[in-house]
Amino acid sequence: MSTKKILYITQEITPYLPESPISVNCRYLPQAIQEKGKEIRTFMPKFGNINERRNQLHEVIRLSGMNLIIDDTDHPLIIKVASIQAARMQIYFIDNEDFFKRKATTATDEGVEFADNDERSIFYIRGVLETIKKLRWIPDVIDCHGWMTALTGLYIKKAYADDPCFKNSKIVYSLYNDDFKQPFSANFANKLKFDGIKDADVADLTKGEVSYEALCKFAMQYADGIIQSEETINPTVLEYANASGKKFLPYQGDVAASVDAINNFYDNI
Repeated sequence: MSTKKILYITQEITPYLPESPISVNCRYLPQAIQEKGKEIRTFMPKFGNINERRNQLHEVIRLSGMNLIIDDTDHPLIIKVASIQAARMQIYFIDNEDFFKRKATTATDEGVEFADNDERSIFYIRGVLETIKKLRWIPDVIDCHGWMTALTGLYIKKAYADDPCFKNSKIVYSLYNDDFKQPFSANFANKLKFDGIKDADVADLTKGEVSYEALCKFAMQYADGIIQSEETINPTVLEYANASGKKFLPYQGDVAASVDAINNFYDNI
């Protein structure tokens, strides 16, 4: 079998952001999978609290310059890249002044979540997929880490269903204990509208404000497989994962303990 290509779309990676279950997993899992002989690409948002000089980020001019329209507003897409030398890994960053300039990730220092996190998530995922198209890199498996990546399956299965880069890609949604408290607005489903996405495709998000549980369930509906990446996660989400009928990999432990099982999961999906 030819080497599989795995695309990691994540919310956080250390050392660019502080250590957390997501940031640590997404620092070491792609490296471990690469060492198993697979080809990888890894993306994260360029949050404003990432020190560009210290981490040696630089803009990739040939990939930047596109505009993405969200809720009738144009937002320029900027792509940056940095390297984790010890892992021989490049990290791509999705940037935009409107969404990612503020010196925080998804909430203020006081813990107040940003009202535009829904649009930031939309911009991030569409930005990743447009960048992959420009790279002409065809992923076999797309592994999504963190609620900011929950829309990936919808866009792949509907908006990009016929795109040669994605038409055979399998979606994995990796679950964490990363609940947000402030629901997305009732207008969220309308903001998702894009070529190829019909009202029926987002119907489950039109029943009022969109909670963390509703967003995770929506992500799992469009996934081909689900991985429990943290020992303790939202019980409603875990129950849904178990009952979904999708391929499901329960929590295996840290990266060292789980890499073989995850590698096999990718191969068998």
